[in-house]
Amino acid sequence: MEGPLTAVAETGGRLRGSRCADCAVAAYPADTVCPRCGGPAEPVALSGTGTLWTWTVQRYAPKSPPYVPPAAGFAPFTVGYVELAEGVRVLAALDIRPEDAEIGMTVTITAGNGVPRGAVV
Repeated sequence: MEGPLTAVAETGGRLRGSRCADCAVAAYPADTVCPRCGGPAEPVALSGTGTLWTWTVQRYAPKSPPYVPPAAGFAPFTVGYVELAEGVRVLAALDIRPEDAEIGMTVTITAGNGVPRGAVV
């Protein structure tokens, strides 16, 4: 996203979101206005750790483009929503085997190449 939201200081791989100056609600992805009250929002680096809110297994390849299948071909992967301390739920590709995923587990989340990535703490 171009514009004022690119002005966030270096986040070290943390997700960049926004926080409303009026009602303090946080949002991801970042926006210049609050999704709740329509007030102005400022850029903010979000927490790097959250709780797995729900998850599933992606068993089919995403639409191409923009997805570029790896040389070895598509392999199913785990995706889920991670709830951060700010109250934001972020959809992320999870580096967690489906049999190891549990709702409520602690997950670290970082900005990935195109999508956020999550891993077990």
